[in-house]
Amino acid sequence: MSLERLWTPWRLAYVSGGGESGGCVFCNALQEEDSTPLIVFRGTACYVILNLFPYNNAHLLIVPNRHVATLAEATAEELSELMALARVAELAITEAYAPHGLNLGINLGKPAGAGVPGHLHMHVVPRWNGDTNFMTVIGQTRVLPEELPITADRLRPLFERLVD
Repeated sequence: MSLERLWTPWRLAYVSGGGESGGCVFCNALQEEDSTPLIVFRGTACYVILNLFPYNNAHLLIVPNRHVATLAEATAEELSELMALARVAELAITEAYAPHGLNLGINLGKPAGAGVPGHLHMHVVPRWNGDTNFMTVIGQTRVLPEELPITADRLRPLFERLVD
């Protein structure tokens, strides 16, 4: 059995914080005007943004506003809002897209799969029965039928309504 490798050099600027501008991609997104279309909701301690390289439509990231790398570094307020927004993400995605399930996950450190290991974030990925179709398996390509700004426009009002 051989190990397949997927090379994605085009992602380097994204995971390294934008290439020449440097810095953290999540800190930059929170401050940059051009990232606003991808931000779905801004809370007190955390924000919700669409993943620029999603696994499925409505793949969200819940990110503390403050640059922290681990759960241990996060404050009780940040952790509480992270989970509260995960709940709202579940409700909003379910209402807008009716997925059959959801994956929620946090990868801490590069060995655990973190693409941006220096800034804590939670993935919320909607899943449908059979969503690993032939394009992913054979063509090694994902098919996403909706553009990110349209997804953001669908989810933004739901977050505003559902946040307690």
